[in-house]
Amino acid sequence: MKLTTNIKLNPISEQIVFLQDTTKFYIETVNNLLAGFNNGNTMRITSKDVKVNLPSCLKNSCINDAKSVYHKYLKDLKKDSEKKLPVLKKEVSIWNNQNYKINFEGKYITFPVFFDGKTTRIKVDAYLINKEILKTNKLGTMRILTKNNKWYAQISYEMKELYNEDAINIMGVDLGLKVPAVCVTGSGTTKFFGNGRKNKYLRRIAYVKKQQLGKAKKLKAIKNIKDKEKRVMTDIDHKISRNIINLAIKDKVEIIRLEKLTNIRKTTRTSRKNEKHLHTWSFYRLSKFIEYKANLLGIKVEYVDPSNTSKMCPFCGTLNKTTTRTYKCNCGYRGHRDRVGALNILNTYNVPLLCGNSITA
Repeated sequence: MKLTTNIKLNPISEQIVFLQDTTKFYIETVNNLLAGFNNGNTMRITSKDVKVNLPSCLKNSCINDAKSVYHKYLKDLKKDSEKKLPVLKKEVSIWNNQNYKINFEGKYITFPVFFDGKTTRIKVDAYLINKEILKTNKLGTMRILTKNNKWYAQISYEMKELYNEDAINIMGVDLGLKVPAVCVTGSGTTKFFGNGRKNKYLRRIAYVKKQQLGKAKKLKAIKNIKDKEKRVMTDIDHKISRNIINLAIKDKVEIIRLEKLTNIRKTTRTSRKNEKHLHTWSFYRLSKFIEYKANLLGIKVEYVDPSNTSKMCPFCGTLNKTTTRTYKCNCGYRGHRDRVGALNILNTYNVPLLCGNSITA
């Protein structure tokens, strides 16, 4: 499994100049190569053909990035004939794992830059808070960029999956609007995470502000509102996923089952007034946060078909429709509608863990 960790860098003033020049030349080179490919230039080029003040390893990275972006552009062009050649704006630079080294004792990273007509390695101090992860896993590319006047190194790594194939302790997670996540574990623990009404309120406030700014044609302010809304909702999803993983740790869960996200907007329970909010809800982001945090701990994540999970009685298997938050079955079973969904996700594949063997839940 490929993951990425962020490392904050602490370059001195001279090194900042190197990083600024490197990231600037890097992205300019990729854009120039893209334009050249689009004008008929051959894609069979090497670092010797790229005349720019960058180390050879970065020239090769520029070529690979340009080829990757251009192939994607050609693929998109087949679907949309008016597709324009992309122009990369974010200034970054990318080193492969053979061209940078992490010194865990000295807490710094070394990598080559171009200075005074030749390639020179520099040593940049780094806050290595994820040392164990970087020490014990195979490292991939390092991507350096700046954000809010601070420098970061994003290092990819390959983590081995530590799944226990004989695991029997499972958690079912039901995703929704009013309750973002309902979890039921094999031991019978049930937890409700998040506040859907509060989330909807935050989105509605942002929507109203964007409408007002739109009438005033304040495009930059609209973008700021969108960015802030995204940050807030992402933070909420991070906290929900963390709470879910904490529950999994507490109950010694070895497998987490989530709904397949295909057509989830068609199958998710909602009312007409909530329908517009459904299409702005990031079920995918929340599920990926859960999967990411689970895999870091060796907890396996499975995706199951959500068909009829909210309709099927976990006690007798009968399909019932409900228009309230309480699920009722003719067999006498009663329970929270979202908990029923989590129970049925948990019991997928007919695993005899928790079959709703209580008439009232």
